[in-house]
Amino acid sequence: MRIDKFLNCVNLTKRRAISEDMCKSGVVSINGAVAKPAKTVKVGDIITIAYLEKPRSYEVLDIPTTKTIPKSKQNLYVKEIL
Repeated sequence: MRIDKFLNCVNLTKRRAISEDMCKSGVVSINGAVAKPAKTVKVGDIITIAYLEKPRSYEVLDIPTTKTIPKSKQNLYVKEIL
C-alpha cells in the first residue's frame, strides 16, 4: 500500500491530499529515508512524521485491506514508538 494512502487509512491524517503534501515536503520518512507519496509500506517499517513540535514514529503492524478503518482499530495497524 502507498504511504499516502496508508497514513489516511489508519487515521494518522484526515485526508489523503494532506498526507501526499506531507510526503512531498519531506516531512514523512520510512526507515530513516524521506518517502515520496508512492513509496510502498510493508509490515515492520518505521514511519516517522517530523511535524510541528516533535517527530512521531510509528511501527507498521499490519496493512489494512479496506479503504478506511475505525479509529478504535488503529492500534491493530500502527504502534507509536516513544
